[in-house]
Amino acid sequence: MHSSDTTKYIIHLSLTAEGVVDKPDVVGAIFGQTEGLLGEELDLRDLQRMGRVGRIDVQTTSKKGETRGEVLIASSLDRAETAILAASLETIDRIGPCAAHVLVESIEDIRITKRKRILDRAKELLIDHFEEGTVDSDSILEQVRESMRVEKISAVGDEKLPAGPNATDSDAVIIVEGRADVINLLRYGIKNAIAVEGTHIPKAIVDLSEKKTVTAFFDGDRGGELILRELLQVADVDYVAYSPKDKSVEDLSRKEIIKALRNKIPAEYVREDYALDRDNDQGAEPGQAGLSGEAPTPAGLPEPSREAGENPLPEMERVRKNTVSKVKKDHTRLVSSPPAVTAAVDTAAPEVPTLKDHLMAVRGKKSARLVNRDFGMIREFPLDDTEKILDATGEPVHGLVTDGEVNQRLLDLAVVKGVDFIAAREFKGIIKRPINIRLLKRG
Repeated sequence: MHSSDTTKYIIHLSLTAEGVVDKPDVVGAIFGQTEGLLGEELDLRDLQRMGRVGRIDVQTTSKKGETRGEVLIASSLDRAETAILAASLETIDRIGPCAAHVLVESIEDIRITKRKRILDRAKELLIDHFEEGTVDSDSILEQVRESMRVEKISAVGDEKLPAGPNATDSDAVIIVEGRADVINLLRYGIKNAIAVEGTHIPKAIVDLSEKKTVTAFFDGDRGGELILRELLQVADVDYVAYSPKDKSVEDLSRKEIIKALRNKIPAEYVREDYALDRDNDQGAEPGQAGLSGEAPTPAGLPEPSREAGENPLPEMERVRKNTVSKVKKDHTRLVSSPPAVTAAVDTAAPEVPTLKDHLMAVRGKKSARLVNRDFGMIREFPLDDTEKILDATGEPVHGLVTDGEVNQRLLDLAVVKGVDFIAAREFKGIIKRPINIRLLKRG
């Protein structure tokens, strides 16, 4: 309609004609009735020929013998000349054979319109097209470290399983579910994890389990439990670490990971819980899975020490190998050696009782035992005296082993006394299950 380079103003006209008229009639009336009205300098034909006035755009509609319409005229004249030209158009009183009335509705300043459009668009760009947030030095450092950890992930076996850089060289490995779990462990300096990447246990995992000390560490949900069951059936697993209930390994903090790995338990206990003893050991009673995510610390296992940036697991497993002798063929005992000795002391040491020893000792005798952290017996007593003895004891109690039933009242007392686990024949009336104590049920 007009040249965007030269147009300054748009004159908006409305018209009404008492009859039916067409666009050519309107244009003819505009040129014919303004000719010579303002002199040669503002003659509409001359202005349009010189490009100072643009094409005349007309839109009309006729209804019931009357025509209404809108006329737009672009102008590059100054403000005064444009106003005079607009006013001259209101002198039109006839279009074709019909009486007519023309009125100036507005004179639009194109530059103001453009400024408004620029302002509105600038607001949109400011809100929607700038990247949000700032990157501080801590964020940059963490992103760089994260990229280094991802680059350190290696591929193990024909299945190209994601693994930490030390998974193949270390004498101990941690089996996790997926690549994200491996990355999270790397984030906290644990470099010997390997992922199964699915519910089917790969052959590379089975082969590694025959050569290394294996700790299973899966998510605390139904999927993690199913993968653990399959892993226990096909691989030689030594320990099981439990994630907090309904939490994934990839979401755990450093404190939660270290706590879970410190509280890992021998796989024999878990196999008994799941009734998955691969050697069909008839001496162990089948049971059920523990009711909470925490696990008692096995007898004789040292607390792992870890300096910044070091992997705690290989060192912990080397100490474990020097202090623990584990019979794997029949799974009937877990023998723990005493604390490390110097070269001047005889390395031969008596066997330390295990949880299974205590269970067999109280079975059928209607008695109970309190045990310390080394699985030594603190005291044995009749079942009827369990609450009284537990409440009165002043020595730290690691576990309660009983041939009887455990109710909510006894469980609450055990929590108050700081007991880490309870192994019992039956648990009845348990409504509130504490998360800091593990319940082990035997057949």
